[in-house]
Amino acid sequence: MARKAREAVLPAAPEVDQEAVRQDIEVLDAATVAEIVADDAQATRVRAVALQVGYLLPADCADPDLIQRDIAANMRRSVEAVLEVGRGLIVLKEASPYGTFIPRLEALGIEQSVARRLMQSAHKFSNRALTHDLKKAIGNQQKLFELLILDDDQIDELCETGETLGLALDEIDRMGTSELRRKLREARADAEAKDKLLSDKNAKLDALVTRAVEPWDEKVAAFKAEISAGFDVLDDAVGKLSLVHGVILDSEVTWGGSEEAERVILRQFAVLYGDRLNRLLQQFAELRDHYEVALSGWASELDGREIAPAGAAD
Repeated sequence: MARKAREAVLPAAPEVDQEAVRQDIEVLDAATVAEIVADDAQATRVRAVALQVGYLLPADCADPDLIQRDIAANMRRSVEAVLEVGRGLIVLKEASPYGTFIPRLEALGIEQSVARRLMQSAHKFSNRALTHDLKKAIGNQQKLFELLILDDDQIDELCETGETLGLALDEIDRMGTSELRRKLREARADAEAKDKLLSDKNAKLDALVTRAVEPWDEKVAAFKAEISAGFDVLDDAVGKLSLVHGVILDSEVTWGGSEEAERVILRQFAVLYGDRLNRLLQQFAELRDHYEVALSGWASELDGREIAPAGAAD
């Protein structure tokens, strides 16, 4: 007699916690959305920096790998490409997550000090119209670095007229790097000496005017000296602040033991400098307003008139 086939008994399906599954999906979705939002915010910052320095993103993409390859390609080209390297480094630094910028510099074979000077060059020259003759005169990266000693007005003058501090483009073109460095420093020293000579001359003229009125009113001389001394203090302070500003931006000076530490410290410098500068600007605006209301009229009121000594006969 044939045996009856047994019916297969399937194990009961385990109960699925639908609520737990839903919560897991929500967590995953939230993490994905947060990651997308963070990526979009980073890309927006990178594009803003690229627009600010005039850097054309490769394939309109904020990917640091593509930016790094674009920099590597530009390193083999002209002065304009050197500036593009500087612009690219500025954007790459913004695009790179914390701790990855220095390894990317090493992969490109760029020392940190050179990278800082390249970025400084991009900031100084990128938003100016560089003529063909100017690019030809600069010629190479090292001469471009030497021109960083020029202030913004001198760079504008060089771009617009082809000459600054008595140095013409054809002279810059003929010079080697070391000769250009020497000439620029000599020219800067001459310009500073002329400024000092003019300042001393004005001080002597002020002294002569003061002495001319002392016989009949010593109070006038003393008070004018007090006014001049106050502005002299301001002049000296502005000069010192300009030097401080230069030290902060000096590519040879490092702050902190890491890139992130340097960023934090430079931000602190910028906030302190900006806050105090804005405070001074407000104070000067108030001082200027007071002058316009109360004193400016007297500047023209006495033009062409001689003030008779006190006690003189009518």
